[in-house]
Amino acid sequence: MYDFTTVASGLRFPEGPVAMSDGSVTLVEIAAGRVTRVQPDGSTETVAEPGGGPNGLALGPDGKLYCCNNGGFRYAELGDLLIPHGQPDDYSGGRIERIDLSTGHVETLYKDGDFGCTLRGPNDLVFDAHGGFWFTDHGKNRERTRDITGIFYARADGGSLCEVIFPSENPNGIGLSPDGRCLYAAETYTCRLRAYDVLAPGEVDTTPALGGPGVPLYRPGGYKFFDSLAVEENGNICVATIGECGISVVSPEGELVEFVPTDDPFTTNICFGGEDMRDAYITLSGTGRLVKCRWPRPGLRLAHQ
Repeated sequence: MYDFTTVASGLRFPEGPVAMSDGSVTLVEIAAGRVTRVQPDGSTETVAEPGGGPNGLALGPDGKLYCCNNGGFRYAELGDLLIPHGQPDDYSGGRIERIDLSTGHVETLYKDGDFGCTLRGPNDLVFDAHGGFWFTDHGKNRERTRDITGIFYARADGGSLCEVIFPSENPNGIGLSPDGRCLYAAETYTCRLRAYDVLAPGEVDTTPALGGPGVPLYRPGGYKFFDSLAVEENGNICVATIGECGISVVSPEGELVEFVPTDDPFTTNICFGGEDMRDAYITLSGTGRLVKCRWPRPGLRLAHQ
């Protein structure tokens, strides 16, 4: 049912794919510290070199790219796999960056300490219909410690940053329901998909529940870890799944719709594009590939796509 075609290979831990209107895909190469544009024929060009660890990407209301920069990773190589491995000695700090697609200019929009917030390893982001964006901070791992982090809301003009949800266990992927009334966040090591009721821009229902605020929507068995996510037009949540690798498709009610297997244990991101929003692009980060397939259902068109 799923016929994967390799669009590009030889990438250095690709993540954060953004389907562009011209058929290209812009993504990050975390291990190379750069943002890369992949053309339909597989050719690549460097958009910008922010350094550190560029991670999640999204197009903003001004047509620029907004980038979660995690500050960098150590890496280990196991056969053909490139594996992130903790906080590096040259860790450059967590930050949100704005990138001009035409010039490659990189501007730091928010950094650690701004508005009293702690940013350790920003990971993924999604814009809402009001011009602001939600983002996760996955934190950094060290030999015997791991950061406790949260989920943030920020204005695109650099004028406001707020930690809305704290604590959150190693949050990674983030997305919004088609009506914008539900915020989804995927936790990596706990392998939970959580849902939060959105009350207003930058505000969710944080009524305490067992395990913290929000509803634990879905958690699979087996050797699985959640990474980034994308939402289908019908409201299903597609979560990139590491370990027993593939895409876990979860209904808004918390039921597994299907599991789409891949061949890379570091299957990290999925995004949708094309005229009918059924072109699915998936980053197979461990082996450095961007692959494409036709999805049976259209993806949700993002706020500024």
